[in-house]
Amino acid sequence: MLSAQSVAFAKNPLPSETSGPVEGAAWRQVSGRLRAEFGEDVFTSWFQGLMLDRVEGGVAHLTVPTRFLKTWIQTHYAERIAALFADESAEVERVSIGVRTAAAKLAVQSRDVVSAPVPAERVEPRPAPQLATVQRLEPNRLTGSPLDRRLTFDTFLVGRSNQLAYAAARQIAEARPGDAVRFNPLVIHAAVGLGKTHLLQATAHAVEAVGRRVLYLTAERFMFDFVAALKAQTALAFKDKLRQIDLLVIDDLQFLQGKTVQQEFGHTLNALLDGGQQVLIAGDRPPSELEGVDERLRSRLAGGLTLELGALDEELRAKILGVRIAAAKAVHPKFEVPEEVVAYTARVITANGRDLDGAVNRLLAHNTLTNAPITVEMAEAALRDLVRQVEPKRVKIEDIQRIVAKHYQVSRADVLSSRRTQNVVRPRQVAMFLSKQLTLRSLPEIGRRFGGRDHTTVLHAVRKIDELVKTDQALFDEVELLKRMLLE
Repeated sequence: MLSAQSVAFAKNPLPSETSGPVEGAAWRQVSGRLRAEFGEDVFTSWFQGLMLDRVEGGVAHLTVPTRFLKTWIQTHYAERIAALFADESAEVERVSIGVRTAAAKLAVQSRDVVSAPVPAERVEPRPAPQLATVQRLEPNRLTGSPLDRRLTFDTFLVGRSNQLAYAAARQIAEARPGDAVRFNPLVIHAAVGLGKTHLLQATAHAVEAVGRRVLYLTAERFMFDFVAALKAQTALAFKDKLRQIDLLVIDDLQFLQGKTVQQEFGHTLNALLDGGQQVLIAGDRPPSELEGVDERLRSRLAGGLTLELGALDEELRAKILGVRIAAAKAVHPKFEVPEEVVAYTARVITANGRDLDGAVNRLLAHNTLTNAPITVEMAEAALRDLVRQVEPKRVKIEDIQRIVAKHYQVSRADVLSSRRTQNVVRPRQVAMFLSKQLTLRSLPEIGRRFGGRDHTTVLHAVRKIDELVKTDQALFDEVELLKRMLLE
């Protein structure tokens, strides 16, 4: 049961802990706007335990009871809180979110405050604050997702796998007003940890540095802002502002969901391209493979230049390790990694840059915690679970359809058609079976790629071929041959 005092608190804006009356009033305004903007359920779940500690040096220091809540708010809501606070108080330029100390928690509990419903954790010392920077903007001007100041062209390491994409991004960054736009939109795709976001943010930093108007948005942020504009009945103003920029940068396009949102993004993209404004986009797949994205939008994206950031080659991995080790050594001067260990690590850690960061952290931990020298033998033990087998080739459904059709001497159009003759049905079922085995696509996605068929049709084909290969040696051999052809 909640006390009357607790219930009263749940229906009013958040209090401050130790801030003055002016800052406290601004924070109450901010919390009231958060409640109105996100609704009572979201407010109660995530913001009710958020409190203002103090405003100092242009930074509003906010606290929460747990590290989990801090991480969630920092990831999903920090920049919005910063923007609202900047609207309410001219003294606030940034916000910092930290975890309350044990003493502060006891003070809060003594006021019978209801905490946000998050999992209980043991009390941790307050970590170093994370800052969400807010720019002073003209009224109603769009604000983008925050840029990491470390992600610049100076810190981007270039190798054979990313040289072309890097050169294209530099060309965008170095273009002058009035220059013809050559590659528009520029779409960069890659697996995780290969530098997409770094390259996009580096371009945004460079364009912004010369005074041109740039907006960097994640797909999630674009959806959030557009939906908020619809609710506030300011969608027209939102679209007009979005089309007044010089460079639009969209990250993680694969997360752009919703028919209305995608249509609006497509209209905005058309307006920017027709107006000669540059668009730079990143995703985890090329536009042709983004099944969840509207076909017209995919077609417009494919009309630009699409470049892939390939897997990091060994030479580039060694360069990345060298930079990471140097950064660690600046903090731990006794941290020495012999060249043969760097070479070994670069050879066996092949997945992405984040695994390389993890490898350096493992070596540093073993070295500093045990005082043991870093050797190849020690590295083998420390990095064992980071060493991954070479991933198989990523197979596309289009490739499966083409190779299966050629093998059975029918056309790809026949495989996708509604024809039900035996010489077409068998290749179609084999192609569906291989699509399920060799790709990560779901049954509905496979069905759509096979002429818009229902997922139950795909399931029937997969089960039938799976049963037949157990008893039909000739079919088993055919399927295995097709697998080898596709994986070579």
